[in-house]
Amino acid sequence: MKEGFRQAMAWLHTWAGLIFGWLLFAIFLTGTMSYFKPEITRWSQPEVPVRALDIPLALGKAQDYLQRNAGDAPNWFIQLPDERTPGITVGWRGGDGQRGFIRKTLDAATGAEVPTRETRGGDFFYRFHFQLEMPYPWGRWLATFAALMMLVGLVTGIITHKKIFKEFFTFRPGKGQRLWLDGHNAIGVLVLPFHLMISYSSLVIFMYMVMPAPILAGYDNQDSYFNEVFGGRDLVAASGEKAPMQALPQLYARLLAQAPEAKISWLEIQRPGDRNAQVLFVPDGRERVSVQRGAGWRFNGADGSLAWSARPESVAGIVSGGFYGLHMASFAGPLLRWLYFFFGLAGTAVIGTGLVMWLGKRQVKHARSGTQPFELRLVEVLNIASMSGLILAVAGFFWANRLLPVGLEGRAQWEVNLFFGVWLASLLHALLRPGRRAWGEQLALAALAWTALPLLNGLTTGQGLNHSIPGGDWAMAGFDLTVFGCGLLFAWTAAKMLREPLPTARRTPKAARTPHLEAETN
Repeated sequence: MKEGFRQAMAWLHTWAGLIFGWLLFAIFLTGTMSYFKPEITRWSQPEVPVRALDIPLALGKAQDYLQRNAGDAPNWFIQLPDERTPGITVGWRGGDGQRGFIRKTLDAATGAEVPTRETRGGDFFYRFHFQLEMPYPWGRWLATFAALMMLVGLVTGIITHKKIFKEFFTFRPGKGQRLWLDGHNAIGVLVLPFHLMISYSSLVIFMYMVMPAPILAGYDNQDSYFNEVFGGRDLVAASGEKAPMQALPQLYARLLAQAPEAKISWLEIQRPGDRNAQVLFVPDGRERVSVQRGAGWRFNGADGSLAWSARPESVAGIVSGGFYGLHMASFAGPLLRWLYFFFGLAGTAVIGTGLVMWLGKRQVKHARSGTQPFELRLVEVLNIASMSGLILAVAGFFWANRLLPVGLEGRAQWEVNLFFGVWLASLLHALLRPGRRAWGEQLALAALAWTALPLLNGLTTGQGLNHSIPGGDWAMAGFDLTVFGCGLLFAWTAAKMLREPLPTARRTPKAARTPHLEAETN
């Protein structure tokens, strides 16, 4: 009975991993990149100058700009610069006959408007990670269900491998399929707590969507629930009486007098220039693991008095915010962020090796005939397109950012279109070429594209490594060095793929097989 249960878990582990593996590979890779979302956006908009961080100065410059250009707008938004984001972002809705939401980037030192190229930058990969570039809410539903299948795969993998820690120390290079199994097991065990946390926390983040019954049982609708938990931010009514607004640097000084450790990320100013004006300061939350939803301080804009501050959190709010903070790594400093990044890559590698291992075991059964069934060929094509094809598509996004005309209308969408265009081209290439050659050719092209990105950056922007490193622009330099290192890794992998066939399974005596391999063979 025990072996039968473990065999059933091995079957579930295998097929859940196969069916959702291609999607999970993309979710994990783009999610891993999102840990450096500000740095990717910084690279994508090289026009924004790097300045010494001075929050009071930035607040004054932003207020001056908004008073000149959006004085009639009902509300303003200000995103402040920090160590990872050099510019000031201001925005407003309507005003002076304008419609829609207007967003501008300002120089943090002078307050002058910076004409930046239109791009989604790191936000594209961040939102693709949980929305899959699909309409709301279908992308979130699909990504959340894939996260559930990842959690199922992790739990069933633990049950299947009763000698999981012994297998962690087992590595047999040159042993064909055993090499892939050993790598799959070793990486999976090494970062198992991280993967369990990431998979489970993703379900907690969207619990309101996948398990709405408890909310709807106590509230008329989800909006009422969110207003109570996070604090309502309805637009205050205008009094119709004009009143000069307090200077934002002065309000910021009053805030620091009450909360000296507070670090503010953005502001919302409602009814600027009116007697009822209010200024909301929202902290970035980096000083703690648990993200405090609805946190902030609200001041009356006319007299500068404190109107509201966040109330103490409930235990449920701290736990929920803790899972959100752990998943997003919003509290992480540079070293911990890199650790998240490498653990995310490890999760991506676990998924990829699992897909390759499944295919390799079945291909060996048809090696003598020289042909393979349609379903195996389909899996092979999807493996190539979902892994090496996605890597190529990411490079295509970055190349588009540098090569598309800066003033092109709809430029940000063109970057996204080229991302999917390259991804589709990789699928067609995988269909037309033998599996091993397709792997090698796509990885070789990816190696060329990734290693050449720093050179392309230097030629098109004048901010190559020879400028960014001496100038201390480590966001720009770090991006270039990282993509160059990735390109070298892809070059090494491509050379192995083009020099020798993919590892194939070797027949192993039945007594030596693990239940996982036994289930895959049957």
